[in-house]
Amino acid sequence: MKNINNEQLDFSTILATSIHDMKNSLAMVLQSIEDLDLADNLTTQQHKSVSNLHYQTSRINSTLMQLLALYRDEKKQLPIFIEENSVNELLTDILERNRLYLNSHHIKVTVDVEKNLRGYYDIDLVSYLLSDIFINALRHAKSIVTISAYYLEPYLIFKIEDDGEGYPHYMMNVNDKNECSTFNANKGRSGLGLLFAKKIAEAHQLKQLKGNICLINKPDNSGSIFTLQLP
Repeated sequence: MKNINNEQLDFSTILATSIHDMKNSLAMVLQSIEDLDLADNLTTQQHKSVSNLHYQTSRINSTLMQLLALYRDEKKQLPIFIEENSVNELLTDILERNRLYLNSHHIKVTVDVEKNLRGYYDIDLVSYLLSDIFINALRHAKSIVTISAYYLEPYLIFKIEDDGEGYPHYMMNVNDKNECSTFNANKGRSGLGLLFAKKIAEAHQLKQLKGNICLINKPDNSGSIFTLQLP
């Protein structure tokens, strides 16, 4: 019998394959949840429960991708495919993915973006990045989330704003909540989504420019603003 301990296993390959299999299963679960929500005999509370289930399953799916990306980044194996993409199509896709939650929780979402705005970025990684930030904004918002995108030389800028209680100060590198802060990843607490966002932003480089993220807490615990800048 072959001794498995003597085999040289490529953990990156095992992890990628496992996550791919789990994502396939989660995709089937998400589709089943969406089909369930179409039933015409559900009460309002049952629709809300279904949407919460869909929301939590989407979060698991997002976390799996973040873990894989962060592992690959640590091993210098994170593939980045930067090409021209439509910003409107990107944001529309993110909204559609979270339609069930929006319909049942009555969070108002406003989108402010030029019709033909385009940018150069890895569509899959940036989509997962912004979707995770958007999901968390929905989770913490009291009534409204605003998404905006625009080009301000030399960066393409995405902003996601909510009216929740703001980011915990241990996640931020400045004490003044009115200042723009980078994410503090050295406190040993939860913040996987922001660490993922920071890594993906920095992986987008153009000559001497590098992408970055910025966190702002609005005054009087009236919300937060997440900003992604891509060269």
